[in-house]
Amino acid sequence: MEDKSVVRRATRRAAAPGHSLPRTGVIGMGMLAFVVLLALLPGFLAPYDPAVTTGKPLERPSLQHWLGTNDVGHDLLSELIWGTRVSLAIGVLAAVLAVLVGLVIGMCAAYFGGLTDAVLMRLVDLMLVIPVFPLLLLVAIYVGPGVVKMTALIAALAWAEPARLCRSQALAVTASEYVAAAQALGATDVRVIMKHVLPAVLPLAVGQFAPMVGRCILVEAGLSFLGLGDPTQKSWGSMLYFARSGGAYLTRAWLWWVVPPGLMISLTTLGFAFLGIALEEKLNPILKT
Repeated sequence: MEDKSVVRRATRRAAAPGHSLPRTGVIGMGMLAFVVLLALLPGFLAPYDPAVTTGKPLERPSLQHWLGTNDVGHDLLSELIWGTRVSLAIGVLAAVLAVLVGLVIGMCAAYFGGLTDAVLMRLVDLMLVIPVFPLLLLVAIYVGPGVVKMTALIAALAWAEPARLCRSQALAVTASEYVAAAQALGATDVRVIMKHVLPAVLPLAVGQFAPMVGRCILVEAGLSFLGLGDPTQKSWGSMLYFARSGGAYLTRAWLWWVVPPGLMISLTTLGFAFLGIALEEKLNPILKT
């Protein structure tokens, strides 16, 4: 009995690492927990209303204003905290839409094949080879500012990579014997896709979500920095835009006006990248073998 209990304990210890998140994922989740906390509790954590003048223009960091003030006297720490909500929301929503569109297109291309596959994959190839950011600039100028518009625009130009990855996994599932058996028994296409193809492809799509969020946040920051975001919404990108238009780059004000949002963008992107690497190691069927 004692030998059996020792074997069981050793087996559990050996199996535990395989069911736990890799260290990179734990580090990424720790970094993102801080960002999510700022996004959920801005009214509690921010010392001032970010739209109210609370000091003199371009004050240096002090006990009253930990990150100083901007050119109109708004507290920069409050802007940074409130901007977390908008930047994170755009990144998450755009990533969700992009992964969902890519998942649907990838499964449909793999399952139906033939002309459907050819047309959808040529569209994916086109989206992957065109310069996305210049196209984003042109379309953003045309559609105008707005959080909803920017979210939809980023998602509309980010779905191609998830679509190609989901198609590769869906092709293997579609060629399996149990899918052929379900089709032979008269199962509809929708039932086969929802019952057999989707469960096999969904983990791969989930693994694409985290790095996609980081990329979408970077795109939002870039567009807002160029003045194509919504100027009425506080975000990290809009802080960089107003720092540029307010002349912060010509003075030492960039140290407390530009560096903090830049660090937050880097921290969040790195956190999602670490989490994405860990999820891919756990969920990607190629890496698990």
